[in-house]
Amino acid sequence: MTMLADEFVSQIIKQIHIVEEQEQAPINTAAEWVADVIAEDGLIHLFGCGHSHLLVEDFFYRAGGMVPINPIFETSLMLHEGAVKSSKIERMQGYAEHILANYTVVPGEVMIVISNSGVNSLPVEMALAAKARGLKVIALCSSSYFGDSSRHPSGKQLRQIADLVIDNHLPHGDALVQIPSSSMKMASGSTIVGSVILNMVMTNAAQKLIERGITPPVYVSGNIPGGAEQNTEYIEQYRKRIKHL
Repeated sequence: MTMLADEFVSQIIKQIHIVEEQEQAPINTAAEWVADVIAEDGLIHLFGCGHSHLLVEDFFYRAGGMVPINPIFETSLMLHEGAVKSSKIERMQGYAEHILANYTVVPGEVMIVISNSGVNSLPVEMALAAKARGLKVIALCSSSYFGDSSRHPSGKQLRQIADLVIDNHLPHGDALVQIPSSSMKMASGSTIVGSVILNMVMTNAAQKLIERGITPPVYVSGNIPGGAEQNTEYIEQYRKRIKHL
């Protein structure tokens, strides 16, 4: 008898293969943009609300991760300050400008906005605010919501604002596993698949930098010999520009 846990693993692997087969072009373009920014000593800005915030945190100050990642953390959007409140704020209008005003962004840099649905006001507004400041915007979202109505006054979804869209190909509602004898589905895939996509972007960017003769700035584990010392050099280099270091 196949257990539901096995079904979940099977579905996640399937989703990753779909991304691998269908999103190579936008992932490669995103990697090129990231490499261009890092080569010019710029920053890559990441933003997400609710559970999308998990991916922002996952790629910041992480062993094996790119150093020039500037996470846009707004605690009112994080679940530990109130999950219901976070969802309500994500649908508010006029908040993104106040958030972004607390960060240093430079024209020509890249912002990756993560929103599985891409229909809520705040991610759309953040993309608009970034573009108004001269940044390239990459959207990470699901095409299963492309037919849904936007909650932003412009009527536009995140995908329609972004300069580049990477589709995670997850189903409407995100959950991947059907519970037998019920209408329920469980086991969301957007965090896992999103992490795979961002790792593909960043590793491809590192390869492109190597091909240009540039050593990619990558954190190493502080628990291996010399790791803490190497990371300290990076921290001193970027501390004044990355707010949360």
